[in-house]
Formats: sequence, structure tokens, C-alpha cells
Amino acid sequence: MQRPLWQPSPERVAAANLTAFMRFVRERYGASAGDYSQLYAWSVTDTERFWHAVWTFCRVIAATQGDSVLAGGREMPDARWFPEARLNFAENLLRRRDRAAAIVFWGEDRLKSRVTCAELYGEVSRFAQALRAAGVTAGDRVAGYLPNLPGAVIAMLAAASLGAIWSSCSPDFGVQGVLDRFGQIEPRILVSADGYFYNGKVIDVLPRLEAIVANLPSVEKLIVVPYTRGAPEIAGIPRAVDVHDFMAPYRPREIRFERLPFNHPLYIMYSSGTTGVPKCIVHGAGGTLLQHLKEHLLHTDLKPGDRLFYFTTCGWMMWNWLVSALAARATIMLYDGSPFVAGGKILLDYAAAEKTTVFGTSAKYIDAIAKLGLEPRKTHRLGALRTILSTGSPLAPESFDYVYRAVKSDVQLSSISGGTDIISCFALGNPLLPVWRGELQCRGLGMKVEVYDEEGRPVRGEKGELVCTAPFPSMPIGFWNDPGGARYRAAYFDKFPRVWCHGDYVELTPHGGLIFYGRSDAVLNPAGVRIGTAEIYRQVEQLDAVVESLAIGQEWDNDVRVVLFVRLREGLVLDGALEEKIRKRIRDNTTPHHVPARIVQVADIPRTKSGKIVELAVRDVVHARPVKNIEALANPEALELFRDLPQLRS
Repeated sequence: MQRPLWQPSPERVAAANLTAFMRFVRERYGASAGDYSQLYAWSVTDTERFWHAVWTFCRVIAATQGDSVLAGGREMPDARWFPEARLNFAENLLRRRDRAAAIVFWGEDRLKSRVTCAELYGEVSRFAQALRAAGVTAGDRVAGYLPNLPGAVIAMLAAASLGAIWSSCSPDFGVQGVLDRFGQIEPRILVSADGYFYNGKVIDVLPRLEAIVANLPSVEKLIVVPYTRGAPEIAGIPRAVDVHDFMAPYRPREIRFERLPFNHPLYIMYSSGTTGVPKCIVHGAGGTLLQHLKEHLLHTDLKPGDRLFYFTTCGWMMWNWLVSALAARATIMLYDGSPFVAGGKILLDYAAAEKTTVFGTSAKYIDAIAKLGLEPRKTHRLGALRTILSTGSPLAPESFDYVYRAVKSDVQLSSISGGTDIISCFALGNPLLPVWRGELQCRGLGMKVEVYDEEGRPVRGEKGELVCTAPFPSMPIGFWNDPGGARYRAAYFDKFPRVWCHGDYVELTPHGGLIFYGRSDAVLNPAGVRIGTAEIYRQVEQLDAVVESLAIGQEWDNDVRVVLFVRLREGLVLDGALEEKIRKRIRDNTTPHHVPARIVQVADIPRTKSGKIVELAVRDVVHARPVKNIEALANPEALELFRDLPQLRS
């Protein structure tokens, strides 16, 4: 009989914010909430009172909440949340002004710094004054081309305090990748570092900035943040100013927060852009704040003084999610650079030295350190660590085993999943529930998540499309430059009218959790059998010889056949014996339909800037179709490895 890998202690359950919240809604709202399943049911049936309760319990700072919680009915995408509310996102994140640490920062093994809550407030005040003096007002766009530095947080909060819209991408994007994004939104201000560090190397960004600014005529001022050198030479770059000179005339003072409507735009995020120019997804201040407060306080159980780390760049929504933890009065822990400095131990060194309480990373990172043979429980003092979060791709069951065997036995391991589209999560961790091998613990409160079959019928215990059948506050307020919302509706509501279709292939479990099988648009369909790619990866990547894999469906002989690409350990060659071992592993642990018709060794696998492999781009290359936007890829040269392969001609 299967047993959970971890269960919370009675003491942890008693002290959890979620326990206090259940007591709160029973007493204040008369909710039936004796356990999580009852609370979840209440949250998705009495939706308006649930989100009112979240606002109250999480102590949202606002000029007014208003009397109405949900306008426009419960149908998507027309529902509007808190239509009378007025608030400011930055004001909620800057609620602490004491000497506690707001930000801890490591730049690989080269730079370390920390910023107190008082210092953060003061620096945001100065930056906001400078932006206001530069003419920035509510609705203007401020763009960041930045590493994951404290300066990125300061610039974002300063922009948000004015009601300006923040949009960022990481400095590993080339010139065209930046223009594909920022060119659509026409920022007035661009904030950039002079460079960044990666795997011990210094990457200079200044040569790109001249081309970027020349092709972004909307940019009135380029603010350069020194990072890799003390005084970068920027005299030759039009409209450039050093951030210290930009802020020099201003001293810290009370910030004049612009309190604006709940749905006032806060962020513009971008789709991956691997199938064309990225979509510009606009998120509102109130929905982002309320959803992140719920996820941080209730699902992650953050408390004042907690130290939350997430390995991310400023181009991934997990950066926005991480920064919001300031509203929970937690310390946010930033890291910039390669996670594999110091033999793959740098993030563990960071967690141990800085006493991280919640450690967030990707499934790929956990798999990578397992393959490196690291055993952090023997080498690092992780006594403060109580929760590990994983996202980006499905976390394999064997990775659950590795964490509990080699990292820490008494830790809540929460695989979470959502996306840029909702700037939050549909499936989350839960401090009250056990951790089951290979499962995400629960559906998020207030998120009416179901699984639909191809005909749009709800199913349980079967694989299908992840959908959300009721509105939620962090739905995008639209796409940029999308009059009438036609592209927005087509992106999420075309498959099942008035139901959010997220594009994940999943299964609801008897425990109330979820298992993810990959993206539904990458589902394989040999002989009419639907197979999630993650089902194959889970088996193949347990083999010591295989570092990484990618599977596609190749159109062949009036059907589709499964093709598996593998990147092997250095020096290894795919031979008949290894091919048979791979096929046997897949056949023994899945079904004969999962077994690939062809297995091909490649030197690299293409991925997005946030580390996700791109099955659709590889599928296009194999079928001699154009890949519409290679600028979205971290290693676009890898696509050439898949072109005109002789192994796929027969």
C-alpha cells in the first residue's frame, strides 16, 4: 500500500496560516471548513465571499475595497473583480520599514549584498521621484533589461508606486528578442545593467544597448545600473544615464503611492514566443496582489522573517511571484548567474549560509543535482529549510525519492504549476496535506480546476485537459494592442467556450492532487493513443547514461510515430544495447504505445530562456517547417541538430 512521503506534524498544522484562515472563515463567514477539501469546495462555490475573506485575512492595504466583489457575472472572460476598489501594488509590498532584511542577493560566488526594509523603501522613494521628474505617469511603460538584482526590484516597485506598467526580460535575450517584446509596448523608460555574470564569465550588455535604443524610439531615457564594473562607459549610448546620477538629486521621503482601480495594469508578461512574436499579456495590480498573497500566506505558509528563494530570471513569472513575498513580510533571496557554479553546489551553499526556509527551483535542477550525485543532507546544514518548491516542468516521481533520500527527509516538497498566463498557479503546495510521490498536492483555493476529455466532459482518474471553469482575480486583463479582446479570447476560450483551457495534460488523483503529463499541444498520438511527453521523460531520464531527452510525434505513413531524442553523458555513444535498455525501461513502466519508433542521439536540446524544452520547435524542424521565432530560445543553434536527420528518413 502506498504511503505518503511526508506528513506535517500536528505542531506544524496548528501553527499554519491556513489553519488560522479556516478558523477565520468559519467564524466570520459561517463556512463549512473543517479540512482542506471542505475549504476548497467552499472557495469555488461561494467564490465572492472567499476572495473577500482573502482580502481581509491578508490585510490588503487600499483606499477602499468597495461593496462589490464580482461584477459582470461569473462567466469568463467578462467577470470583473472588486470594481470599486482603489489600491497600489507597491504600497502593499513596502509595508515594512524596519531594519529587517528585505532582500539578500548573491551574484554567483562573486558578489553578495543585502538590503533592509528601511533601505528598500528609501531607494524606491528616490527612484520614484526621479521617474516622476522624468514625466512618468500612470499607464506609462517602464521596461527592465536586467539580471536578478536588487536594482530590478527597486525599479519595478518605483514604477508601480506611480501606476506605471513594468515589463522585464533577462539580459541573455539578444537585440531582436528584446525588440520583439519591448517594441510592442513602447516603453518610455528602459532600465538595464551594464552586463552580467554567468558561469564565471562576464557578459557585456553595453554593445547591445545602442542597437536596442536605436530601434526603440519610444525610449526617452536609458538608465544604466552598474553591475559588472564600477563606472560603465555609456557616453556613446544615446539618452543613457547612470542610475546613480539619475537618482542623485533625490533623498528618501514618504512615497506618494497612486491608488488606482483593482484592474489597473501592473505587469506586461510575454508568452514564450516559440510559435511567433510573443503575446503581450497584461496583468492587473489587484488580481496579482490578491492571488500572490493567497499563494504565499496560505499555500506556502510564509510568515514574517521567512526567507524565500526562487531560482529565476527577470524574464520568468516566478520573479514576479518571488518579489510579491515582500507583502507577506518575508525576506526575498535573489540569485543571478549559473546554478552550476562550484560543482552545482552554489545554490545549496546559499541556502545553508543564509538559512533559507523556502527553497524554490526547477524540476530540471533537482534532476541535474541528482545526476551529479550530490547529497546535500550530508554536505550542507539545511536545518532552517522546511519547504522545497519545484516548477517549470513536471517533477518526476524519482525526483521526489531523491529529495527525501538525499536532500532532507523532513521537508514539504511541493511541485507547483500555473504559468505566465495567470502569473500564478492552478496547483500548489499545502502545509496541511501529505506529499504523495509524483503528485502536486492540491488545487489552489478559489481556482475551480477540472479535467476535461476531448468532448468537454469532466473526468477524474483519467488524463485530459486542465481547465478552470470559474473566473479568478489573476486572469489577464487582456493582451496589449488587442482591440475587442479577440486574440485573448482565442488563446484561452476557443476550445471550450467560456472555460479557461490552460494547455496542460493532467490527471486528478484520488488524494485530491494532480499529476502533470506535459503540454497538451505536445501530446503524442501514435495509433490514436494520447501520450504525455513527461511520461516518457520520467522513465528515460532515470537512466544514468541519459542527461536529457525530448520526444515528438513524427508524421509517418499516414500515422504518427514517436521519436525520442537523447542527450547522453559526455563520451557516451548511443548503441544498440543502450537503445534496447531505453526501450525496455519505457515498455516495462508505461505501455507499448510509449516505446519510440526511433531513438536519436543529439549533442544538445533547445530550450527557452526559462529552461523549458521546446518540443513544438523541434517538431517543426523535423517536418521542414519554419520556426517562427528563434529569438525566444536560449540556444537556438541546437535546432540545427534536428534538421535532415538520416535516422528519420526510414
